[in-house]
Amino acid sequence: MELHQLKDLLTEKLQATSLIHATISAPRLKSNDLRRIKVKPILLRDTYAIQLEFQHERIIKHENLSIEEFIVRMDQFFDEFRQFLFRFETEEVQFQLSKKMKVSIKTTVKEPIQAELSHNRKKSHLLEDGVPVPFLIRLGVMTEEGQVKRQKYDKFKQINRFLEFVEDSIAVLPKGRTLRILDFGCGKSYLTFALYHYLKIVKGFDLNVTGLDLKKEVIEECAAIAADLGYDDLSFRVGDVHDYDQDTEVDLMVTLHACDVATDVALARAVDWNASVILSVPCCQKELNRQLDCSPLDVMLQHGLIQEKFASLATDSIRAELLTLVGYETQLLEFIDLENTPKNILIRAYKNPKRPTEEKIDRYIAFRELLHAKPYLERELSGRLGQISSKLVQ
Repeated sequence: MELHQLKDLLTEKLQATSLIHATISAPRLKSNDLRRIKVKPILLRDTYAIQLEFQHERIIKHENLSIEEFIVRMDQFFDEFRQFLFRFETEEVQFQLSKKMKVSIKTTVKEPIQAELSHNRKKSHLLEDGVPVPFLIRLGVMTEEGQVKRQKYDKFKQINRFLEFVEDSIAVLPKGRTLRILDFGCGKSYLTFALYHYLKIVKGFDLNVTGLDLKKEVIEECAAIAADLGYDDLSFRVGDVHDYDQDTEVDLMVTLHACDVATDVALARAVDWNASVILSVPCCQKELNRQLDCSPLDVMLQHGLIQEKFASLATDSIRAELLTLVGYETQLLEFIDLENTPKNILIRAYKNPKRPTEEKIDRYIAFRELLHAKPYLERELSGRLGQISSKLVQ
């Protein structure tokens, strides 16, 4: 089959709105950090559309297109990728494109299925509205009957979104032993309780979870709730991650909304503890804002609001890159909708023994020097960074 015949085939099926889902993968260029594209049909304001999920090395982006726009974009995807899998209502079409754009195709008949198009359908949560969950009832998110309280629905969504990240991380966690989990800056501990409930009670993991916070009265209340619920392997302690020395290894480290460099301290401790998984939602990124000195960016940085936003994004980009340089596969992901909170970036890092390339090291240094940044996290990780390259020494 020739490429133009393949495109005609796909066009016919797309225009017949028979697409269920598709995956575009295997980028032609190693330098392309866009790893794959997930494709599915959706309804937007009662109009059929195609949603693309771009899975980059460390971020995920979405874009919605009309059928016609997607068909036009296919030429670009053919140029950039080699492997394609399209699932339609009654068949699966899998094909590869060679360097010379020769088509190798396999078509398989499948049991007929229908696409779920509703973009605004009721979301299937790991914890469901209407199903009583003891810790959610005790924390005032649910009624005794399991109905989510109207004023707590944003919190309910946040908890479920967090658990989705936890669910995705299970494959990375160690097997065959007790898991050690630490939540630094746990506050009222909605997510600490959620972690325990989901991994211990729902999934059946053997684990030990500690919530750590500076506020004694909050910790006492959380400890009382854990005792009342019979959560024997969940404990709470008053303390600062600077001084916490109860562990030498942690499997999963969680830190949400630790202010400014407190996030960096927590990330550095997680690296010291060889955490397999790090989940961090930063807050109040002020350090770089005070250091920024980059005349080429003055068009942006002359505006205080823009400088603050830029500094926040640059800070989290630096954090992600530093974690990559010390042996983690790191992504910046959307934690919760901006309509619920502006602090919506989550740093997810998985332990990865792969050593960074010189190119990655040089790229980080160039970015840091462009901004005249002196990142706190780099200083905290200096011992490990020094083992990689002396070029990182400021």
